[in-house]
Order: sequence, then structure tokens, then C-alpha cells
Amino acid sequence: MRLEPLTPQTAEGKAREALADVYEHHGEAGPMVRAMANSPALLRGYLDLSRATKRIALERSLAERISIAVQAELGCDYCLAAHSESARELGVGEEEIEAAGEARSPDPRVEVLLDYAVGVLRSPGTITDQDIERLRVFGHSDRQIADVIALVALNQLTGSFNLVAGTRREREAESEAPAGETVREAA
Repeated sequence: MRLEPLTPQTAEGKAREALADVYEHHGEAGPMVRAMANSPALLRGYLDLSRATKRIALERSLAERISIAVQAELGCDYCLAAHSESARELGVGEEEIEAAGEARSPDPRVEVLLDYAVGVLRSPGTITDQDIERLRVFGHSDRQIADVIALVALNQLTGSFNLVAGTRREREAESEAPAGETVREAA
């Protein structure tokens, strides 16, 4: 990784407090969270936004497909793999996961949201009244429309951070470490 992942023992001040909170509630912290601890403000903002998006008015399987579409657009393979795995665990099939990566779905109600999410990511200023009305025609509420923006923002934050920080799955990092070096030394 390009940014050193911290631990509650190596972090200081607010970063230590935030990481301790993560470890207390989840038992561990992944490499992204530990690297975000280099900026206590970023880590706290991520944790708060992440908690808030757990209360969105979208089914979790739909939220994962939106995350897949956004992460595919950003090009974050680390995030894409994580959201694809979460979608699988929720019963989303491989064809639907693959389609979500292209902002498509056999269900037009889902596809319109995927298309909207990618539009919010690419160029939110180009979203028109007609785009919003189209979402409503497919039965999406104003709350759901707003919740997609929150989900896009969270995914843009995590995807951008992981791309810049060089976050990789531990298996990838282990396979790329030079012979005789640990993952930590290679990163």
C-alpha cells in the first residue's frame, strides 16, 4: 500500500480513538480503514457516512448493485470485488452482478437506478428534471433518489481512497510480495 495502515497501537490522538471504536464494534479493521486513520477527519467522516448509508431506503441487494456500478465506473477492483462478494452473499446471481458492472439489469426498475447512480458519479450537473421524473415513473421515491446520492458519495470516497492508497486484497498483496518479504514489508 502507498499509505501505511495504522493500528490502535501505532495511531495517535483522534485516529487512535476512531480505530479503537472500529475494533470495539467489529473486532478488526480492514486495510482501507487502517490506512484512512492517517487522516482522523477522513476516517471519522467515512465511518459516519457509512453508518448513515446503512439506513437508506433501498434493499441491500440493490444498494450492492449500485455500488458495483459505481466502483466499476471508478475502476476500483478492490471495492468491486468486495461489493460483488456482498451481492453474492445476498443472493444476487453472477449474471446480475456482471450486468451491474455495466450499469445494466434485466429489471428496468433496477437499471434506471444504476444508470442514475453512474450519472450522479460522472456529471451530477447534467441530471435533468426528466431523469428524476423517469425514476419516479419506475416507482422510486424522492427519499430513494436522494439515498442513491449518499451511496454514490460513499462509493466515490472509498473507491478514490483505495485507488490512491493502493489498497489490495491480502491475497493479491501476498502473491506480489518479493520472495522472503512479508506483505507489510512489500507494501
